[in-house]
Amino acid sequence: MGKTKRVVFLASGRGSNFSASVEFIRKKKLKLDIQALVSDNPEAKALTIAKKFGISTKVIPYHTYTSKLDYHRDLLHQVESYSPDLIVACGYMRILKPDFVGRFPNQIINVHPSLLPAFPGLDSQKQALDYGVKIAGCTVHFVWEGVDTGPIILQKAIAIRPEWTEKELSLAILKEEHKVLPLAIQLFCEDKLIIKERKVEILK
Repeated sequence: MGKTKRVVFLASGRGSNFSASVEFIRKKKLKLDIQALVSDNPEAKALTIAKKFGISTKVIPYHTYTSKLDYHRDLLHQVESYSPDLIVACGYMRILKPDFVGRFPNQIINVHPSLLPAFPGLDSQKQALDYGVKIAGCTVHFVWEGVDTGPIILQKAIAIRPEWTEKELSLAILKEEHKVLPLAIQLFCEDKLIIKERKVEILK
């Protein structure tokens, strides 16, 4: 394993994936230095979780900006200040702009509640139920330009029960997200992810 890597988390909401990831990192004693949790939402529960773990936080409140360009410029400037090797988007509800993604090529990963490329974007669980699919799940992928288009690292499938509501499906998927996102972080940390064209090879 190489040098200790610096990681920044991005989150907008409850922070359950953030919490699961931090607990995993510390339990496994991964060579990762968590620099900060950055949020666009001053009310995000993820901020409270970060403080509980003793992790620095930075809030860049999206809705106080009159210009999206200014927000994304400030976000990029702030994240750059941490010199991260890895950026983990876990429940971050903003689409990262091309200049941000280009600044950190193949250094940003995201967890999405569907089996990509099916049902990208918002309301993936509702889309799955409305479409009547029998299998759903979650995907951890690298972030490229475009919505949920980057190379897939890991996926976990679950069978949909006929009686499930959107909330029940969401909770079932979330349980799997808590497993695959930390594992993807570990694989990145251990330099076991190789991208060939748009496919990810996982080294043994």
